[in-house]
This record gives sequence, structure tokens and C-alpha cells, in this order.
Amino acid sequence: MKMPRIAAILTCFNRKSKTLACLAALYQQEILDKIQLDVYLVDDASTDGTAEAVQQTYPEVKIIPGTGGLFWNGGMHLGFGKAIAVAYDYYLWLNDDTLLYPHALKTLLETTTGLAQKGEHQAIIAGSTCDPETGELTYGGVIHNSWWHPLKFKCITPTKQPQCCDTMYGNCVLIPQKVVSKLGNLESQFTHYAGDFDYGLRAYQNNCTVWSAPGYLATCHRNPPEESIWLSQQMSLKERFKKVLQPKGLPPKEAMIFARRHAGFLWFLYWILPYIRLLLVSTFKSSQKLETSS
Repeated sequence: MKMPRIAAILTCFNRKSKTLACLAALYQQEILDKIQLDVYLVDDASTDGTAEAVQQTYPEVKIIPGTGGLFWNGGMHLGFGKAIAVAYDYYLWLNDDTLLYPHALKTLLETTTGLAQKGEHQAIIAGSTCDPETGELTYGGVIHNSWWHPLKFKCITPTKQPQCCDTMYGNCVLIPQKVVSKLGNLESQFTHYAGDFDYGLRAYQNNCTVWSAPGYLATCHRNPPEESIWLSQQMSLKERFKKVLQPKGLPPKEAMIFARRHAGFLWFLYWILPYIRLLLVSTFKSSQKLETSS
């Protein structure tokens, strides 16, 4: 029987210890003797010796140099594109701060095989991650959680069975070739924001599906939402908008692309709402300061 060929795609920037730990967990998967695994790592001009350390420890990893300004989506787009050109059976998206459990890849493959037997031949499989200290859910498959807002999502807790999702976080995702042949690469117009969610939502537009694999497959700390940073801190309006306009914030052009694609005919309203909220929060905080000082 032909062994499945899998390309793992990662992007990194100045997180040498995390990147090495992630690769160590990947190379400790239970089924490595039953698959052909190639690893594509985009090193986005790290200055902490990440590329050199990876090359020395894992010389088989294909290291792709970045420009220093790729961020998550830009780096994954570059690495994913390199892997797509080779045409693998499966593609594994993996964040370099995500530590796979030894059974993770086996579970992902068993899930995609089991769904195919039930007629789901074009299914993306998302692996759920938990906090390594608390065990709480951090990333995985997501579903819509608002009756009125089409761009509001929540992560679903994994169960013993695969669960259908609306889209997914890109921390640990297995994508079969049949899906990639329809969707292609991540959207190049995104820098950091929305690339993974967009890919999952586009899957449904192309008659593919997204599923959450059974159980937790890895550990990963949750990063604080960028929105909480630029809404909660004591900043001036100028400082808040500077945060929002950064690639890790909510760049208006990229947010507009996402909203136009996935928010329906009222997309403009859903696109502009976060910026109106930002103005209102800033105005409220300014009025509070005036009342306090008077």
C-alpha cells in the first residue's frame, strides 16, 4: 500500500526554542514509519539563530527564507505555495508554538479517512489544542455564535467524534489534496489577520467541509485577542488607531476583503462596526478623564 505523502508547513520568527520544540513533537509522531513527511519552514528573517539551529538539528527540513515582514498568513502562504507545487496527498498547517501529542497525526489521518468513507471526500480536519497548564480549550474548529453578526465565531470543545464546523484556526489543520486542488493557497492579500478563517469559509463555497477531530491533539497557549489590547489599554485615539492599523490589529483593507466575502449584503455595516466601537470607546474614556479631572 502506498504511504501517504504529507507536507507540514510552518512559519516562524525569533522563537527558536518554541520552533525546535514544535519540530521535536512533530518528529515524534507515532506513525512516522507509515507516512512520507516533508517539512517546510518559513523563517521570516529571524535574528535569534532559528534557521541555523533548525538546520543543524533537523537538516531534512526545507527552510525557506522570508523578508522579515511576512507575519503568519504571509509566511504560511509562502510555505504552502512551495508545498503545493510538489503535490502532496495532505498538507499540515502547524503553528510553531503548537506541541503535537504523539497520536495527533494518526488521529487527523484516521478522521479524514473515516469521513471519506461516509462520503465526505473533501474535508478539512482541524485539531483542537488546549492550554498546557490549565487544560482549557485554546484553538481548533469554530462555529458561528451570533444570530445577527455573521463574523462572530466561537471555538468548539472537541468530543469523541468528529464535529462539523464553519471554519477553523490554523494552528493544527490537515488539508487533503482534493481540497487544495479547489481552494489553492491562502489568500495573498492577508498579512496576518483572517487567512485561516477565510480558507475554511471558502471551503464551503467550493463544496468542501471543515471538521474538528476527536479529542485534543496538541497544547498551545492562547494569545490575548488583539481587540482586547487596543480597546482596554489607556491610549489616545491616535495610539489606538496605530495599533489597529498594524498587521496584527485590524487593517481596514484586509478586514474589508474578509467582510465582503463572508458577511453578506450588509458587509459594509459589519466591516465598519469595530472602528465605530473604537471611536466610541475612546470618546467614553476621554469623557471619563475629563469628569475625573474636574
